[in-house]
Amino acid sequence: MSLLLHRAARTDALADGLGDLLVDGLPDPFAEEVVVVPARGIERWLTQRLSHRLGTGPRGTDGVCAGVRFLTPHSLVAMLLGRERDDPWDPDRLVWPLLQVIDDGLDEPWCATLATHLGHGRGGEEESIRMSRRYSVARRLAGLFGSYAVQRPQLVTDWREGRASDGVGGDLDADLAWQPELLRRVLERVDAPPPDVRHELTLERLRAGGSDLDLPARLSLFGHTRLPSTEVDLLRGLAAVRDVHLWLPQPSALLWEKLGTTAEKGTVPRRQDTSATLAEHPLLSSLGRDTRELRRSLGVFTELDESSLQPSDAVPGTIDVSPRAPVEAPVEPTTLLGMLQSDVRLDRAPDEAIRASRPVAPDDDSVRVHACHSPGRQIDVLREVLVGLLAEDPTLEPRDILVMCPDIETYAPLFQAGFGLADVVAGGQGHPAHQLRVRLADRALTSTNPLLAIAGRLVALAGGRVRATEVLDLAATEPVRLRFGFDTDDLDQLTTWTDHASIRWGLNADTRSPYKLQDLRENTWRAGIDRLLLGVAMAEGADNWLDTVLPLDDVGSGRVDLAGRFAEFVDRLDRTIRTLVAAGPATEWVAALTEGVRAITDVRPDDAWQSAQFERGLAEIGAAAAGLAPLAPKPDGASGPGRTAPSTTLRLADVRVLLEHQLAGRPTRANFRTGTLTVCTMVPMRSVPHRVVALVGLDDGAFPRSGTFDGDDALARDPMTGERDLRSEDRQLLLDALLAATEKLVITYTGANEHSGLERPPSVPLGEILDALALTATHPSGATRGADLVIRHPLQPFDPRNHERGRLGAAPGVPFSFDRAALGGARAQAGERIPLPPLLTEPLPAPAPADVNLADLLRFFADPIGDFLRSVLDVGLPRETEELLDALPIELDGLQKWQVGERMLRDSVNGLDPMSVIQAERRRGELPPRELGTRALTEIVQTVTELVRVGTPLLIAPARSVDVDIDLGEARRLTGTVSGIHGDRIVSITYSSLRAKQRLQAWIKLLAVGAADPTRDWSARLVGRSGAGADTVALGPVTEPLEHLRALVDIYDRGRREPLPLPVDTAANYARIAQRDPLARTVAARAKALTSWKTDRNSPVPGEDAKPAHVRVFGPGAPVDVLLSEPRPGEAWNTSPTRLGQYAVRVWGPLLEHESQGAAR
Repeated sequence: MSLLLHRAARTDALADGLGDLLVDGLPDPFAEEVVVVPARGIERWLTQRLSHRLGTGPRGTDGVCAGVRFLTPHSLVAMLLGRERDDPWDPDRLVWPLLQVIDDGLDEPWCATLATHLGHGRGGEEESIRMSRRYSVARRLAGLFGSYAVQRPQLVTDWREGRASDGVGGDLDADLAWQPELLRRVLERVDAPPPDVRHELTLERLRAGGSDLDLPARLSLFGHTRLPSTEVDLLRGLAAVRDVHLWLPQPSALLWEKLGTTAEKGTVPRRQDTSATLAEHPLLSSLGRDTRELRRSLGVFTELDESSLQPSDAVPGTIDVSPRAPVEAPVEPTTLLGMLQSDVRLDRAPDEAIRASRPVAPDDDSVRVHACHSPGRQIDVLREVLVGLLAEDPTLEPRDILVMCPDIETYAPLFQAGFGLADVVAGGQGHPAHQLRVRLADRALTSTNPLLAIAGRLVALAGGRVRATEVLDLAATEPVRLRFGFDTDDLDQLTTWTDHASIRWGLNADTRSPYKLQDLRENTWRAGIDRLLLGVAMAEGADNWLDTVLPLDDVGSGRVDLAGRFAEFVDRLDRTIRTLVAAGPATEWVAALTEGVRAITDVRPDDAWQSAQFERGLAEIGAAAAGLAPLAPKPDGASGPGRTAPSTTLRLADVRVLLEHQLAGRPTRANFRTGTLTVCTMVPMRSVPHRVVALVGLDDGAFPRSGTFDGDDALARDPMTGERDLRSEDRQLLLDALLAATEKLVITYTGANEHSGLERPPSVPLGEILDALALTATHPSGATRGADLVIRHPLQPFDPRNHERGRLGAAPGVPFSFDRAALGGARAQAGERIPLPPLLTEPLPAPAPADVNLADLLRFFADPIGDFLRSVLDVGLPRETEELLDALPIELDGLQKWQVGERMLRDSVNGLDPMSVIQAERRRGELPPRELGTRALTEIVQTVTELVRVGTPLLIAPARSVDVDIDLGEARRLTGTVSGIHGDRIVSITYSSLRAKQRLQAWIKLLAVGAADPTRDWSARLVGRSGAGADTVALGPVTEPLEHLRALVDIYDRGRREPLPLPVDTAANYARIAQRDPLARTVAARAKALTSWKTDRNSPVPGEDAKPAHVRVFGPGAPVDVLLSEPRPGEAWNTSPTRLGQYAVRVWGPLLEHESQGAAR
């Protein structure tokens, strides 16, 4: 039995060598070959690669790979240790006894450091906040103890035996003195051999022959770049009883030979490692630490048989596996990528002589580094590059392209939007990249299984405020929609009800007790749902409420069922959250969370796997907490590790951290190499060769992963070679990816601020690659710095540079972008600027004479242009939608004050008791709480009282409505109803200021009743707000109401054919100036009109130029000149020289002559 080391610069050479080895079957025909791989992605690729070597056809290429069992390093070690299912030293299990030890020891002196960190004994809110770290601290410490056992087992041995050492002969730092005692107490708590003892027992068992091993006569480890010391020991022991083959990718055979001298010395403190100085090429020095240290770790073997694998030039696709095989002179590469890879493999430092002798072809695009303005632009650029490569090379397929991204969760939605929308974008009108199918691998479980995501949301809700937006977002998830039958219209209605019921946050008043608001019931879900359900049976009214609940007057008979389903959803959510808050041990949490998700979700039959995965995942958490294996429970009465763990109480923050850890990304074998474009993180497909390798998101600060020093990590104080370092691991991944690209390497990063445009540097490892590229060969551009090789892209995809031939790295005569929509935008941007064409070039044909409804006439003059668009052209206009608020109201804005005041004024005018009116408003939930609401309400009540005082004498006569039916001539009539008439007077009392719109509406009503019954002296009185007082406006009597009414109907008819220059406030101001000073009407009226039309940036109230209808007709920010064109034929009713003046004076002139204003204080 022996250990045989195979190494090669490329993993395809290793895979073919492995295939040649496996062709010779095992002595036992029924035994399975065992291959240990570091990641699922490599397993899938290796399976496909071996299928072309292990068949029974010619040269084994019949596409079959069977009888091979793939393991991970973790599963192999667990098999050797005899703990394949319920390893008590696994951090996910060790955390439970560790929690108990911490809880029991917080009052003891040795635990003072932890007690201080967790706020023990501080009392009050600070202790509560600090204790929320409890599980996260325990889980981190469990991970550290697991790391100690795997990477430096001597440390565990020393601590277990009472020595406070660092595991390599030194003393442990004083600030970590609490850790040995913590570990010893955990060892006492766990009914299993300590990990270091178990490791030694396993080695002894292997040295004794390992007769109980369920492993074949040989096994292989494939593709590793780092092996911790305990795994190296186990491999050495396993090699005594089995043939063990190590298949290791090594970037440089020459460097491997140089490192032999360091390997003889074994592991050393990393600060003493000088192996980087042995590497000639800068990338091997800066990016290859993991492989260098692996060479040192493997040097502890006294018997090491090495084979160097090289692709054979004699027979393509075969591998020469003879020991110490001579390396034939490689063909000199002709591309920049090939030159860089050749230098790395030969460990050759680029110098000026080599650089000058290797010119890069002008059309060489083997390496492209693209600097973009944002993650979204990176995806835009990437898809242009990939589509260009596919279009350029018909033999290239999506399966030949690998996209790797360090932060897959951030970029996943962008990939989904940029690729694979062929079923959404019809008729081939979208980007060609939409025809490419994309498979996103190793995403978090919460991204692929919505039930798991909902479980996380429930925990977050239980520990939070249960905000309105959070609950509505939960209701919009697919499983909840299926359970309660919510469709898109239903969700819109639920949002409206939530807003109108003034729901902000909190299930009920009791859940607000942590915020000292337990006496405030308003704005809770309970208060809002009560309003909704009461609104099913009762109408809203200031004198119509039940106990503390005011009905919600927005529940139609067709929506009763929806109201019930919504109430049931909130009630089940309430019960679930209450159960979660009351839960203690982890097993109770698991049960409560499982039942809670079941209560509010459902899945389609095809998605039943989601329920199974969700319940299995929570069962694993519960089993780990109980110290049992979920698939192999121990017999009753059997002893086992962690039997007391179920009593460990968890807080909400603990459960949140627990779920985040358990639901992190887990790559599966089926997600890789499916024939589609694969997108994954940097780990699963490391070293796997692809024709095109694309690296996305190598931003400064995002890659490599943060190297934040963990002050509690004893290994990090003075790390040894071979021990894990995240930043070194990421650098090695980048080097592996660079060497895995066989034809093209594409890299994107955020190289500019999307707001300011300031350049941002690439990540440090990417900068090192750029510098190496600049020194590798002579570039056509004359670039001598890495920064000169970066292609900097514009901010927008419709920038003309994206579509100019030969720009941004595109081949001569070919544009960079394939985006048809962006091309249209670029053409428009580069074209001649033309003014916005008029909505109509000429008025529409006059319709046949028809009767006029008074309501239509009133609606037209309230917004002439808007009514033309809506009623004539049937053009929808955007409406301002206020964002649903989660915060309690602390003050009322102008609109909210008007709404409250208008309701109170209406109820007061109708004779309701003032206290009832006030109580109704308090029950509505729109007022700020407590004294803030009292203060706001007092101000409104004062104004309402004054309005009622001034308006009440006008209401002595009973209110009535008058039907009008007026002959307009030419067989046309105006019909309708005028309400609010008291005696011979139209009375309007409003909380609004008396602006032009209110006055014009009253004027039209006055003309209607006057023309309908000219025998009476009709008048109108308006009462409105002016500060804290009241304004009044009187209109009439009118001597010739019918003529004035016919003039308005004539304008109405004209306004049905084209948008008239008649904005209400602007026209009123113009007419008032023209009436007061006819000689200065042109200049002064224009200036006054401008104040109402033009939006002032310093004013919170926009001008009429910003109204959606006016923007649609005149364009955004249109000057007042658009209203001041010369009158057309047939528009000469007065002496005004503009169309605005003609219409303004014709409408407002008679009104102003019959109007009188005054203030009542």
